[in-house]
Amino acid sequence: MNVIAERIADFLKQFSPFNNLTFEELTIVATSIRVVNLQKNKTLFQINDTPHDSFYVVASGVVNLSVISDAEETLLNKCVEGDIFGLRPFFAKNNYQMTAKARDESIVYAVPIDTFRPFVARNAEVLNFLLESFAHNSNNPADRETQGRLLSDNVTYAGSGQTEIQYFQTLNYNKLPLKTSRATLAKDAAQLMTDNLMDCVVVIENGAPIGIVTDNDMRSKIATGRYPVTIAIEKIMASPVIAVPESVSLAEAQLLILKHNVTHLCVTADGSDATEVKGVISLYDLIVAQSSNPGVLIKEIKRSQDAKDLKKVRAKLTELIQTSMVKNLPLSHIANVASEITLAIIKRSVELAILEMGSPPARFAWLSIGSQGRKEQLLLTDQDHILVFEDVAADKYRDVKDYFLRLAKKASGTLEKVGYPPCPNGHMASNILWCKSVSDWLKQYTNWMKAPGEKSNEIASIFFDYEIAVGEPRIEEAITDVIFQNAGANRLFFDYLGNDALRKPAPLSFFKKFNVEEEGPYKDKFDIKMRALMPLVDGARLFCLSLNVRGINNTFLRFKQLAIVDPKHAEIYLNCAEAYLILSRIRTAEGLKTDSDGRYINLEELSKADRERLKNALAPMKDLEELIKDRFQLTQFS
Repeated sequence: MNVIAERIADFLKQFSPFNNLTFEELTIVATSIRVVNLQKNKTLFQINDTPHDSFYVVASGVVNLSVISDAEETLLNKCVEGDIFGLRPFFAKNNYQMTAKARDESIVYAVPIDTFRPFVARNAEVLNFLLESFAHNSNNPADRETQGRLLSDNVTYAGSGQTEIQYFQTLNYNKLPLKTSRATLAKDAAQLMTDNLMDCVVVIENGAPIGIVTDNDMRSKIATGRYPVTIAIEKIMASPVIAVPESVSLAEAQLLILKHNVTHLCVTADGSDATEVKGVISLYDLIVAQSSNPGVLIKEIKRSQDAKDLKKVRAKLTELIQTSMVKNLPLSHIANVASEITLAIIKRSVELAILEMGSPPARFAWLSIGSQGRKEQLLLTDQDHILVFEDVAADKYRDVKDYFLRLAKKASGTLEKVGYPPCPNGHMASNILWCKSVSDWLKQYTNWMKAPGEKSNEIASIFFDYEIAVGEPRIEEAITDVIFQNAGANRLFFDYLGNDALRKPAPLSFFKKFNVEEEGPYKDKFDIKMRALMPLVDGARLFCLSLNVRGINNTFLRFKQLAIVDPKHAEIYLNCAEAYLILSRIRTAEGLKTDSDGRYINLEELSKADRERLKNALAPMKDLEELIKDRFQLTQFS
């Protein structure tokens, strides 16, 4: 390696994604780089320029990225030392959608795409960095709703690595591709693609794909005059096709596109080119899927400016849940991803309220309670949250509480516009009862646990399922400490929780028939939340509190942990864990189908097999009920 290349390598290895390359790979890249000197105000590329054969890294100086909208130039971003920009030719064949101009005298490194591509195909972390950076900028920059808030091609990936759902995430793609034979003339294939508004046609022989022709082939081979329009399509097709199975993940498809330097993948029955074509995945499909990737969604949330922005992200989350459900991915995995995105939406709603009102007068913690506190919220269900602020001087208490009540009202209002309705029971931080100081909350929890059911603010079990969304973690820890201090040998408290769990209406009759609603708007429907899920939620919480299992609020994980700490009854706990997942999946499917919270199931619309699955999932509840009765030797509360 020569001296210049060595200096370039030393520079690049400080920055992503180059710090993920091996020494040998970095040496190859550094040796191939072209150094570009830009004078002040010199344009490197501008809107509608044809793509270059390189992308760029700022070595020194500043490069501005901008778009033209309504005859005005809008600055999107400033690229400084180490920033990457100009990634469009790496992932898309269309022209640049922004202008890159040196603000000062600058030096940039031009990294040849052909040299860099093989390393990307072999290194998922490098691929993730480049794809996420590009995906942020795949929208139309002139769009009024996104103008001024788009990140540029140089988005820095600050995360700890792409979430693993990318390797499970399904793709929406064309499942009715155009097909033709090898003898079809190019002009007829072009007409077929034009008539159907599609960008490719698959060449079939004996039912299997032998090649593919894309609009790029038509432009580069026919429109340029290299081949006549009357030539047989087999002469210009790409062959063999790159075939993938129907279960291909987003990450796998991305790697194959880059590895083979193609723009389309053929989806076949068994993932080989010897079986029937089931669809075609295009580069555009990958970009659309990437825009719904959890990491990208969270970044969109962080730069959202209002409820309208957040609602768009929540709609993408619904799509992500829907595709994950269709592919039958593990529900615990789906719920974990959905929980993180929902948590980010809540956090941003609070942040937007703070930006409007000014800095809080004291440290605080916003705690999600209930289903979101358990990381189980997949659907647009009610808001449930509390606010805890640090102790302040008595003369300041009223003003401080007033600030946080107004803050909670604004944040709750934003969440309502996003699609989360207010809690009908008033379990919200905007309620004067549920917005108070640390000392007041510790007294509240102590009273609940020492004299359950005797105070005016009757205990609600969801207050024992919480997760901090915004604020000071030590406040959450203080609440956890007081709960477990009071839980020790507290017979009265566990009597109350145990009886509360057992009071839930039975899911099945004596004759093993489903108990359905007898009147009202949900007449003849099965309440899967109250009759099936809540007894499991209550049971898991009860045993975790009694066995001092801290730090786990999720019902499925609670049962898994209980099987470890109480091995004598491990089979019951594990059966309950599995039952919870099955019941949650049924509820989520119902909610997505009916655009509701999925609480009430129309049994008539379930297949016989699904009704049996539902009934079988209810079986462990009887064992759990007996275990509760035996363990706590319950007395009945009136």
